[in-house]
Amino acid sequence: MKETEISRPALGRIPMYLRFLRGLPSDMQFISSTVIAKELGLGEVQVRKDLGALCGSGKPKVGYKRSELIESLQGFMTGEKVNAVIVGAGRLGKALLDYSGFEDFGIPVLAAFDAKVASDTVSEGGKPILPMTEFSDFCKANDIRIGIIAVPSDSAQSVSNLFYENGVRLMWCFAPCQLYKPADAVIQYENLALSLAHLKMQTK
Repeated sequence: MKETEISRPALGRIPMYLRFLRGLPSDMQFISSTVIAKELGLGEVQVRKDLGALCGSGKPKVGYKRSELIESLQGFMTGEKVNAVIVGAGRLGKALLDYSGFEDFGIPVLAAFDAKVASDTVSEGGKPILPMTEFSDFCKANDIRIGIIAVPSDSAQSVSNLFYENGVRLMWCFAPCQLYKPADAVIQYENLALSLAHLKMQTK
């Protein structure tokens, strides 16, 4: 199953499925999509579609073997590990650096870099925060494939360029701006203010 066939909402539901399945009694060997949907308050069709895309079809009248379903979901989440680093070690960058949830999806964030850092230091979670002079060597030595941009808008393009020059083609940008990118680069934008504004609209 190719990852491109899995929707972003479905991917976001995998941790919920895993928490539920792991919390079931150990003697419960099989479970159906109907039960999962009911217990999690989700639509049965949605759950069946998610599990079908991620793990294949369950057995008629039996459902899925719980241990195999957990293994499939966990394997899909982690898969091959893809290393990432952050440029920008302000409050947002440090929070992202120490967030453990990325590991659940097989994306260890190894370090953060910042132009204002003069020598090696560590975050509250014990991860390295390094000066930009070490950036290129670190990326090459650790096969960095995802770059997280956590700098102000006026610095974001130069950081994006730096990632690209060091072989990083996948970027996650938190700066509220649109960046130029070469055709073989992919940039995922994350506008926190826009997300909050969208939530605000739901109050009307």
